Amino acid sequence: MKVTYYGHSCFGIETTKTKILFDPFISPNPLASHIDVNSIEADYILISHGHEYHIADAEAIAKRTDATVVANFKVVGWLGNKGVENGHPMNTGGKWKFNFGQVQLVAAVHSSSMPDGSYGGSANGFVVKIDGKTLYFAGDTALFLDMKLIGESNTIDFAFLPIGSNFTMDVEDACRAAKFVNTTQVIGMHYDTFPYVKIDHSEAHRAAATNSLDLHLIPVGESIEI
Repeated sequence: MKVTYYGHSCFGIETTKTKILFDPFISPNPLASHIDVNSIEADYILISHGHEYHIADAEAIAKRTDATVVANFKVVGWLGNKGVENGHPMNTGGKWKFNFGQVQLVAAVHSSSMPDGSYGGSANGFVVKIDGKTLYFAGDTALFLDMKLIGESNTIDFAFLPIGSNFTMDVEDACRAAKFVNTTQVIGMHYDTFPYVKIDHSEAHRAAATNSLDLHLIPVGESIEI
């Protein structure tokens, strides 16, 4: 399974059968200026919440690729009103089996509104079971104790966790979150995009190593195999 980082909290997950895109914010991101957004393919687009920095390219990519958008009811409805035809609305705690595997919409502690200021429903994360692995995409969130329930109910192979602080967890809280969900493999997100969320990469790796975690900070536009 290939994981490609497109900057901020946007990742592509590619198996032999399926392409999933998380939180598409690419074309307005100066750190992703070398990426051709029109070359990105997706069968499914998973959106954690409605903020501009997670949804900016969702409409264009969904229309071009005919991807199914999976998000909370408000986000799916908002994109539907913009002409996105394929949407699968969910709500917190719900699970659904797609042709690639299972998605559960889980809680996140964060705000949410749409780019036009309208109500965006709750902020969420995802637990995705695909190709024999279970991935936890936390979305934008603070550390919260109920993350332990995710670890109790699933065997998390990789956790995608925000580490930029100010608007979300910092790396220290992300290390605690990894322990809550019982994984040693962390893929960092929501860092370096803006001055508020710039991090010291060396310090982040040091914090992860101290907690016996493998922290993957993927350069924008590059991929790893998991």
